[in-house]
Amino acid sequence: MSTPLRTPMPSADQPRLNPDARLNVEQASYVYAPNPSQAPLFTLEALSFQAKPGEIVAILGPNASGKSTLLKLIAGALEPLSGRVFLNGFATHALPPKIRAQRIALVQQESRLLFPSRAWEFVLQGRHAYNRRLHFESEEDINIARNALAQVGATHLSDRWMDQISGGEKQRVILARALAQQPLLLLLDEPTLHLDIGAQVDLLDSLRHLAAVNRYTVIVVTHELNLVGEYADQVVLLQKGKCLRVGSPASVYQRELLEQVFQAPLTVEMTVAGRPRVTLLGKT
Repeated sequence: MSTPLRTPMPSADQPRLNPDARLNVEQASYVYAPNPSQAPLFTLEALSFQAKPGEIVAILGPNASGKSTLLKLIAGALEPLSGRVFLNGFATHALPPKIRAQRIALVQQESRLLFPSRAWEFVLQGRHAYNRRLHFESEEDINIARNALAQVGATHLSDRWMDQISGGEKQRVILARALAQQPLLLLLDEPTLHLDIGAQVDLLDSLRHLAAVNRYTVIVVTHELNLVGEYADQVVLLQKGKCLRVGSPASVYQRELLEQVFQAPLTVEMTVAGRPRVTLLGKT
C-alpha cells in the first residue's frame, strides 16, 4: 500500500497557499541554458496566478512567448528554477509519475497513434495510471472509458478507427482519454489547432460544461484571442517570457496592450454578455 502524501507546511519566508485554489503558481520561473557559461536560450520570468476548481484559465500569447514552458512547469515536467507550482498543496514536479498521471491530464498539440486502435481502446489508455497487476483493464476501467466518451459527445465514435475520423472528432476522443484519467487538473496545449471554427466552438463548449459539472481545473494554452475572450475565466498574458497581466478577459483585453503583444492594429469591443471581442484591422 502506498504511503499517503502529506501537505507540506510553508516555511517562514514562503507565503501560505491560497486555500480556495487548486493550482497555485507562486513566482515560478525557468531558464533554458544548455551551457552555464553561455547566455540562456530562453527565460520565463517569475510569474504568479491561482486557479480554482471549475475554472478555465487561458495562457495567451504569440509564438515564443513562454506558453509551452509554463504549461510544462504546471504539469510537473519541469522543476521551477525559482518559486513553486503546487496542486492541492503538493509540488507538481515532485509527485511520483503514477500519482501525477492520476491527478494531471495533459492533452498535447499532436497525439501520435502508436498502433491502430478504435476510439474506445484509445480512451482506455487513460486508465494506465491505475493499472493493476498483470495490466488487465477491469470492468470499472472500461465503464469509465465509455463514460468519458459520452461526456464529450463521442459515444457514436466508439468503434471507429482513430485514423478514419475527422480532426474535430479526434480532438473529442483525445479529450475523452484525458477525462478517463479522472484528473484534478486538465491541461490542453493548443487544442483548437487545425480545427475549423465550428469544431473549435464545439470543443470549447464541451470544456466549459465539463469544468462546471465535474469541477475540473482547466488550463488552455492558445493564441486564439476571441475564443479566450468568450470562454476563459482568467487570462495569463505572456510576451517574450514575461507575464504582462493576469486577470479576467475584460480586464486583460486592453487595446494598447494587445497591440503591443500581437504586433497588429485591432479594436476591442464588449459583447452584451460582457465578454471582449477583438477585431484585427488591416495595416495601412
